Amino acid sequence: MTAMAPTRNEPDLSYLLDHTSHVLRTRMAAALAEIGLTARMHCVLVHALEEERTQAQLAELGDMDKTTMVVTVDALEEAGLAERRPSSRDRRARIIAVTEEGARVAERSQEIVDRVHREALASLPASDRATLLRGLNQLAEGHLATPAETPRPARRARQ
Repeated sequence: MTAMAPTRNEPDLSYLLDHTSHVLRTRMAAALAEIGLTARMHCVLVHALEEERTQAQLAELGDMDKTTMVVTVDALEEAGLAERRPSSRDRRARIIAVTEEGARVAERSQEIVDRVHREALASLPASDRATLLRGLNQLAEGHLATPAETPRPARRARQ
């Protein structure tokens, strides 16, 4: 007798979220590449403009490991968009300061990010957009707010 696959009783939420997230990330990467940025570079610029933040604080906000953060800030410095400076609050700490050119690029990259998100949502009827966003926010702030503790953590997709 041949074994039968189990019957799926629920929609494959994991696939739907993974697939749409992956495609959205690829579209975002392509759009930001047109101005020479990565999504990580955009994230660092925007968060560094909000307030004085250290590399470690920015890495945590952007869900980046230390090595990825160093590479990202190196690229921003090389492009003249940001620089490492001593903190005005704690001279031992180093912050990431955005240059004037970096602030202009961040403005442009935010327009691109907003456009990519707007285009993705525009493929849905308006009433479905509001419902989707409300539901995803409820999941992100509620039931799916915190990863489960596991002996071998699931690999998280990086942006």
